[in-house]
Amino acid sequence: MKKYMAVYTGTPGAFEKWQQKFPDESARKAQEKKGMEAWSKWAKTHEKAIVEGGGPLGKTKSVSAAGIQDIRNNLAAYTIVQAESHEAAAKMFLEHPHFTVFPGESVEIMEILPIPTR
Repeated sequence: MKKYMAVYTGTPGAFEKWQQKFPDESARKAQEKKGMEAWSKWAKTHEKAIVEGGGPLGKTKSVSAAGIQDIRNNLAAYTIVQAESHEAAAKMFLEHPHFTVFPGESVEIMEILPIPTR
């Protein structure tokens, strides 16, 4: 089995739109609860394939030859799964709560390749 990293993405604009959809805090909290229940159900369904549950991602710093700077990107969370193929890994995320309940926009899945040896 190969390992795949799934990166959950979403823009600030999508989050703002979602907040407008649920302007009442109690309605937003109810939607968040619904989303977490759906996410837990998804994780239970795929528990044998989940290598690392991952989690939400915080603020980002970029390090380059120019130094360290605060940046913003569309990365929201990650999970590592195992599957027989890239396609099989991607299919696990069809209808995922990240974008069916929460304001996330997509889940990007990439194979974790072995480190090349000399």
